[in-house]
This record gives sequence, C-alpha cells and structure tokens, in this order.
Amino acid sequence: MSEQFWLVVQYPLKSAKGSQRDHWLKDKVMEYLETSLADANLGYLDGFDMGKCISDPKKYALNIFCVVKEEERSIALVKRVLRESRLEYTRVKIATMPYGKEETYTLKYAAKKGVTDFSL
Repeated sequence: MSEQFWLVVQYPLKSAKGSQRDHWLKDKVMEYLETSLADANLGYLDGFDMGKCISDPKKYALNIFCVVKEEERSIALVKRVLRESRLEYTRVKIATMPYGKEETYTLKYAAKKGVTDFSL
C-alpha cells in the first residue's frame, strides 16, 4: 500500500455561508475532482467545509478535502483540472498532510505570489 495524503483545495470566501457563486464553485470543483482523481486512480473526494477559518475567525474559506496517493502527481492533476475547467484557479491554495498522522497541512501551491502560510 502506497502512502496516502490529505489534500485540501482552499478558496477564500467573503462570508461564512458563501454566495450562490461560491456554492456553484464548490459543486463544480467537487464534481470535476471526484471524476479526475478516480479516472487517474490517484484518490477520492472526502467532503468539504465552508465557513470561518480556525486560525483567524475574521476570515472565511471553502475547503475541499481529498485523500490521495502519489502526492506530486495528485497536486499536478488538481492544478490542471482547476485551470482547464476555469474554476477560479487564480484564487486557490493547495496543501497536503500525511494521512492518518496528527500533523499540520503544508502549503504546496498558492495562486498568489508570495503567499507562504496555510491554515484551515
């Protein structure tokens, strides 16, 4: 069994509940990632959360969680799917963490230059 990772795709939100557009985005990203990860045999979707950030209650985010194997290939696939599907690729952050371990997420990709921090 190869090592597995949590992979989270995060979008910033303007409010805890999100707008109609945010809900559309969540549904589309989940639909595309579920299909793409399964087709590539890299992992599966494991749900989402939407609301206040744990680290800063004044900020809000949409987090979409996946369980993947082959961390680098999975990140590349997610980036390609978001970019090619025009799913607000310019606002996204992608982070990973080893599956089944009590660690923190490590930022692997941020659309905005200079962003180095990540938290749920």
